[in-house]
Amino acid sequence: MNSRSSSISVSAPRLQPRSSFSSRLSFAISNAEQGEAATAPNAAEHQIDEEIAEIKRYEDFTTIDWVQDAAKEQLRRKIRRKETAGFFKRGGQAGWRHQLRESYDAAQGWIVVTIIGVAIGMNAAFLNIITEWLSDVKLGHCKTAFYLNENFCCWGEDNGCDDWVRWSSLGLVNYVLYIMFATIFALTSASLVRSFAPYAAGSGISEIKCIIAGFVMKGFLGFWTLLIKSIALPLAIASGLSVGKEGPSVHYAVCTGNVISRMFQKYKRNASKTREILSACAAAGVAVAFGSPIGGVLFSLEEMSSYFPLKTMWRSYFCALVATAVLAAMNPFRTGQLVMFQVHYDRTWHFFEVTFFIILGIFGGLYGAFVIKWNLRAQAFRKKYLGKYAILEATLLATGTAIICYPNMFLRIDMTESMEILFLECEGSEDYNGICDKENRWSMVLSLAIATVLRVFLVIISYGCKVPAGIFVPSMAIGASFGRTVGILVQALHEAYPSSVFFSACDPDLPCITPGTYAFLGAAAALSGIMHITVSVVVIMFELTGALTYILPTMIVVGVTKAVSELFGKGGIADRMIWFNGFPFLDNKEEHTFGVPVSRVMTSDVTALPTTGLSMKTIENLLREDKYQGFPIVEDRTSKILIGYIGRTELRYAIERVKKDRSISPNAKCFFSTPASLNPQTPTTPLAGPSATFAGSASSSVDFSRFIDATPVTVHPRLPLETVMELFRKIGPRVILIEYHGRLAGLVTVKDCLKYQFKVEHSENPRDDRHLAESQERLWGVIKKSAWWVSDKLHSASRGRIHLGSAMTSSHHNTSSGAMMDGTEVLDDDGVELVDR
Repeated sequence: MNSRSSSISVSAPRLQPRSSFSSRLSFAISNAEQGEAATAPNAAEHQIDEEIAEIKRYEDFTTIDWVQDAAKEQLRRKIRRKETAGFFKRGGQAGWRHQLRESYDAAQGWIVVTIIGVAIGMNAAFLNIITEWLSDVKLGHCKTAFYLNENFCCWGEDNGCDDWVRWSSLGLVNYVLYIMFATIFALTSASLVRSFAPYAAGSGISEIKCIIAGFVMKGFLGFWTLLIKSIALPLAIASGLSVGKEGPSVHYAVCTGNVISRMFQKYKRNASKTREILSACAAAGVAVAFGSPIGGVLFSLEEMSSYFPLKTMWRSYFCALVATAVLAAMNPFRTGQLVMFQVHYDRTWHFFEVTFFIILGIFGGLYGAFVIKWNLRAQAFRKKYLGKYAILEATLLATGTAIICYPNMFLRIDMTESMEILFLECEGSEDYNGICDKENRWSMVLSLAIATVLRVFLVIISYGCKVPAGIFVPSMAIGASFGRTVGILVQALHEAYPSSVFFSACDPDLPCITPGTYAFLGAAAALSGIMHITVSVVVIMFELTGALTYILPTMIVVGVTKAVSELFGKGGIADRMIWFNGFPFLDNKEEHTFGVPVSRVMTSDVTALPTTGLSMKTIENLLREDKYQGFPIVEDRTSKILIGYIGRTELRYAIERVKKDRSISPNAKCFFSTPASLNPQTPTTPLAGPSATFAGSASSSVDFSRFIDATPVTVHPRLPLETVMELFRKIGPRVILIEYHGRLAGLVTVKDCLKYQFKVEHSENPRDDRHLAESQERLWGVIKKSAWWVSDKLHSASRGRIHLGSAMTSSHHNTSSGAMMDGTEVLDDDGVELVDR
């Protein structure tokens, strides 16, 4: 890779050239090494830098160039040092105001993180309280205080109380009201999301991973998304849909961090510092979701952040600490627990149980692979046919879920409450509906098995609908029900053969098998299987139980789950959703050996701008085409000697600025080289700042050299593609130019690398999706016929007063599901189109 010094033009014709954006970092370092005194950039040029940065902030679906961002931050620090040095040189003294300002600037990062942590903790506490009340109000109400949920209404009593009553003494009426509440909650949640903040739908983890990596999605972390997510999330959970709030808690936590940090100038103008805050907020979101601050930090490190230096780890640790402390201080459950399913075990485990722990790990891996595969197919069907019916889909899913789940005691209640029940030991704790009674053992096994199967099906079809929806807790609930089933069976096996050599380690005077621990380990296995995370799951589960003795079983279960999951492909459901939506994200979990040079992948037919010879009209015509996000600058189109690179945003800004300052002829000549190389006889309009002077009524030429990046990242055509992909991951340029003996040979972007990767994977594992497409078409036909049948019946029953219309008269095709996605498909609601160069 080549690294060259750079220079850009001047703010007035007689000033010395100064370094461009991407060379200021190396320029400052070289000055420090050589002891040279550099001229401080003037206010006009600094204003131009800030204006361009502000424009880039509002560009949607683009990527951040981390190389330029780092250079600009070094420039800001350099300007500040110059101002401070000039203050003391003029005889100024550091008064208390100056010292206070310097201290505030140094501590601003910790102040921001503290405010964000407090806001996240308070929001999490309120959401917990509201969610529990909405979930319980479907089943009944408190006679003494309508605003209390069942736990608070019956405080200190087991298995209910007289103050908590069902809505009716008739079971059928309660069943109908349960379905009505679920339908209303889902309808309200989906309507809020669709009307005010479409980005509030889903989990948000996939998109946040891309945003932290540098992908810009305007509005995804905005105030409206935060507000609607916080309102619609409790409604979606209370509707009974098989979705969780732990994934969306990461989204609203990151939204909180983004909204608050934008109030501070340091974070408003600096993408790298904002990235630190977003990573810290992701850790805090997991911390308040599971009551696990250390687990949250590890989750942000393992899953969310592609760049996680020590400074970011400290920020994440502190933010998670503050958020968890605020949540503990508010004590939303009035039990001292940070989450409802927190539990403590005082028994140990036996080595013969490792056999059954391995079975749980195998289940976790198989569960993750099965759900990821079929959920992606459900997402493809949803995107192809159901894009226009988001509210109807979520409402019908909630209604169907309520109808199916109400008869089952474990599906009827909230998933966090069911995990609390399944995790508990039988001795010395509340017995929910006789789950610990021996006479109910086989009915409980049947009920848990049915709950496991139905929940898997419901998670597959529910995750991805247009309401705030996570998959952490549903997966844990599935693992807990399966684990409790295994635990009950092992307990029955021990009671049937207590003198067997296999159970010789058991103490005859103490309970040998604790089914609750199997539920706990099954939840860990399912969470690891669906997300493909390991260390953070172990720590989260340890912080949930506080039991050091169960760290080794948890590690065994998670390790087996990871090994089984790897057999079916790398990457959890968040990574697969990134691939499915076509986001420009290079996953550092995958290792590829392509064995080809970058010249095989690069774009050779590049639209480059010569340093001279182009008119203003020609450049404006180029900018009207949305195909290009930047242009290489060459000496001329014949030699193609590389001079630099200019971004689309900088070029558009430069044209608008010069037009605002002075009238420019459409035939005015444009120059992209330094003024020294131009003919001194040629009248030019230097784009410097408000202080520039102009001669004549109109300029015959314009100099854009001020906006050229003379040090773009360049590589040799024979450099291996794997190394180029590592460059994108490590230093994060938007584009890499291919240079051969000083001549431009082409360019490559993340999109080019991903497209080649997908083509290689498709050629190695060819698939014929015609049968899948035909099955989807048949399913859509069945749904349309069912809709017409229901519409006709309602029309007849209401004697023509109710008519559902003809919304489903024709199928809605967005994309073809038969072809391999290359990341360039237009995705209506679920994703975005990858921007071209």
